[in-house]
This record gives sequence, structure tokens and C-alpha cells, in this order.
Amino acid sequence: MSNYDVIVYGATSFVGQLLTQYLLNRHGVNRELRWAIAGRNPTKLNDLRQSLGSQAKNLAILLADADDESSLLAMCQQTKVIVSTVGPYAQYGSTLVKVCAQSGTDYCDLTGEPQWIARMLDAYEADAKASGARIIHCCGFDSVPSDLGTYYLQQQAQQQFGQACSRVKLRVKAIKGSMSGGTVGSMVGLIKEAASDAALRKLLANPYALCPRDGSNKPKQPNLQFAEFDEDAQSWAAPFIMAGINTKVVHRSNALSQYAYGTDFVYDETMLTKKGFAGGAMAVGAAVGLGCFVSAVALPPTRHLLEKFVLPKAGEGPTPQQQERGFYDIRLLGSTANGQRLQAKVTGDRDPGYGSTAKILGEAAVCLALDMDKNALDGGFWTPATAMGNKLISRLNQYAGLSFSII
Repeated sequence: MSNYDVIVYGATSFVGQLLTQYLLNRHGVNRELRWAIAGRNPTKLNDLRQSLGSQAKNLAILLADADDESSLLAMCQQTKVIVSTVGPYAQYGSTLVKVCAQSGTDYCDLTGEPQWIARMLDAYEADAKASGARIIHCCGFDSVPSDLGTYYLQQQAQQQFGQACSRVKLRVKAIKGSMSGGTVGSMVGLIKEAASDAALRKLLANPYALCPRDGSNKPKQPNLQFAEFDEDAQSWAAPFIMAGINTKVVHRSNALSQYAYGTDFVYDETMLTKKGFAGGAMAVGAAVGLGCFVSAVALPPTRHLLEKFVLPKAGEGPTPQQQERGFYDIRLLGSTANGQRLQAKVTGDRDPGYGSTAKILGEAAVCLALDMDKNALDGGFWTPATAMGNKLISRLNQYAGLSFSII
């Protein structure tokens, strides 16, 4: 029997601290959930435990270095689930995934780095299937609302219409939040890498990049590059910065579920502004702003200036007050092949990338540890929807400030 149900690895990171506080508030220490914190710096880990107050005085601390396989293995052998917050994952996360996949230890994280996920699939998917390890990436704001929102909508469509929606449009109706240094670091690293790597640019542009290679012909997917008026939403729309990872995860869910959404499934994501001239101007401004940011990061001189004077540093992020004021309201517009329509709504409280993500990630880790018997799901690289589905939706509705509904 494992000593722990869950170990938080990278607990002193910005999101790791939020996750640790959430687990403490929800579960205490050594009650229904046996959990610990881990990382490579004992001083920072002790400081974190002290900052959590007397309730955390018995919270166990484990030491493991992201580059040291033996220490990571020793950590993995003590738990059912590792939940990792050590981004940028392309820089710090690969060895842990390798050790989990080979040792049979379940794992989840909040990465939004598709190029890294693709490398992990190529390198360790066979190991995870052999060992029984369930590896689940993208268990934060990217990509749980998209992945589980689509899953939820499709379940409702099957119940109401007897068929899945062949077309789903995810539209971000409203969102308020900010980015931490860790997230910015991941984005900057990805843009920097893509600027000099044509193969990576091709992967990033491919919505099926994380799907199993089965040789089948797949429908062309929309990918909004500028501003346009969305007739279905009756609003102007601009590109959504998280669409690049979210669409890949949703299509992987469809493929892993034996194409439960259909082999002709079409999906895209955009961010809504408003109707009329003001909405159009906002959409154009958002699209131009995103394009300028990507271009500036891709060029070394402007990237250096942004990193030095503008972008948040590693360990920095939104204040507790900013996290509290954050929220998101996401709509999923579904239609079947014969024209039947259905609309789902996914909302969340708190800053999406941090306050909300910490709660989503915490519930995903606990769901994997306590709700998912090893006999219920084979080893391999899964998505949140294909691994945990309704069990995670129930936890998010009950505990994490999310709501899934049909409107």
C-alpha cells in the first residue's frame, strides 16, 4: 500500500502553492486524503508548510530533483498519484513523466505545451500502457472547460437527439484573469522554439497533432486568424489564445473514445467581444494585439525587452484579490448533422489560470487517486474527459466553483 494518495510535486511554484492551500482547505492533513508536498529545495518547502499555519504542521515533505531519476522514482514509489506543477514542462517535466510511465504511477499536470505532450506520447506511451500508469495532461483551465464541456454537451445531445453534435463551436463569452511568470515562460519558450523550427510550426497548426495516427482522412478544421462576425453567437469574435492546445485535446478525446463525437466532427474556439462597431473594433484590436505579441516574442531584441520590462517573472502572478475577482463564462454551440441544436454553458469562479486552475487540478488529482480504480481504466496517456468524465464533472460542480449546464 502506498504511503500517500497524492504528492504535489513542484509545490513551491506559484500554482503549486495555490494547489497546496486548496488541498489543505478541502482535506486537511492525514484524514480522508493522504497527501504530501515535494520538490528539490527543503528550505522553500519548509517555508511553504509554515506559511500554511498550524493545520499543516504534520504535512509531509519529500525531496526530489526534476533531473534525478532515482530521487523521482523513490518519490513515485510512495504514492498513487503525482500531480506536477513544474512548468515550463518542456524544460523541467520530462524525466518525471518518464519515471511515472515506467513505474506505473498515475500522473496529472496543467501543461498547455502541445509540442512537449507530443514528445511525451512518442517516448513513453508504450511504457505507460505496459505499466498501467494513467498519464493525464492539461488538467487546468487548459483544457478542462473545453474538453469536459464538449464531453458534457455531447452526452446531452445523445440523450436528447440520439446522436452526437457533428459541429461544436466553443465561444468564450466573458473572461477576467491574468498570467503568471510560469505561464508566460511556457508561452515565450514555445514561440521562441517555433520561430526556428518548421516542423514545430506544422505541429502547432495541426488540430490532430495529439491524436493517434490511424491513417484516416479527417475533416478540415476552422482556425480563426483575425476578427469575424459570428452569426450563431450574434457577436464579433477574435482568436482565443488557448485554442491551440484546447482543440488538440478535444480531438484526442474524440479519437480515444472511438470517435464518439463522429469521424466528421468539426470543432473550434474563439473569443467573443460584442455586436456592432464597438465589438468589431474590440475583435480587431484583440487579434492585432495577439499577433503583435507573438511577433515581438519571436524576435530576440523585442523578446529581451519584454522579458526585462513587461512580462511577469518566474514565481510572480496575480494577487489573491485579483484571483478572487476573476471568472469565466464559456458557451458551446452544438449542432447535429440534421440541424438539431443544443447549447451548453461552462462557468468558473476565480482567475481562470490560477485560482480556478488550482481547484480544477486539485479535484483531478483526487479524482484520479480516489475515484479511478486501476481496473477501471487501463494505463496510457488519456485526456481529462476520457479518463475521468462525469466523475470529474461532479467534483468540479460540487467543490471547485465550476458549473456545467444546458441553456
